[in-house]
Amino acid sequence: MEEVPLEAQRSQAPAPEAEDSTETRITVGSPDDMQELGRRIAVLLRPGDLVLLTGELGAGKTTLTRGLGEGLGVRGAVTSPTFVIARVHPSLTGGPALVHVDAYRLGGGLDEMEDLDLDVSLPESVVVVEWGDGKVEELSDDRLHVVIARAVGHEEVLDDVREVSVRGVGARWTAGAGLDSLAGALSE
Repeated sequence: MEEVPLEAQRSQAPAPEAEDSTETRITVGSPDDMQELGRRIAVLLRPGDLVLLTGELGAGKTTLTRGLGEGLGVRGAVTSPTFVIARVHPSLTGGPALVHVDAYRLGGGLDEMEDLDLDVSLPESVVVVEWGDGKVEELSDDRLHVVIARAVGHEEVLDDVREVSVRGVGARWTAGAGLDSLAGALSE
């Protein structure tokens, strides 16, 4: 797999909506740390939240989602839904269900995603869409964009290191939803 420099990956990420977004950047040193970041993001989530995950194959999108599932207390092993497109993980704790979608094989926008009924699931669930940029933003004015990029450097040192950008879009996230608390979360 060809390495794409971090700066090039950032240029592929969606441009921030200037006044209506807030962003936090985190360096993640291992898959365990990526899962922990997911657990910490889960604390900030509530029913109706939409989370878009962007990153190359193997970047850690599903690992982050596994942590979200643990943090939300949902049933079932969180694995990549690549071949089934979407999985629903009901809550074991009375919280929101986790709807995990992999839009990698879906070429169209929201019209093609319509068969998944994400708009029906969203109000009572947390919907996480891998490869969702440019496809599902219309579902919610308030959403999280998580971009995961491999750190560039000596492979043997930085193989598991990721640079993660968590950008909250919309009034819900710019009104102090706690994204700034994630920045130092993994350095403890």
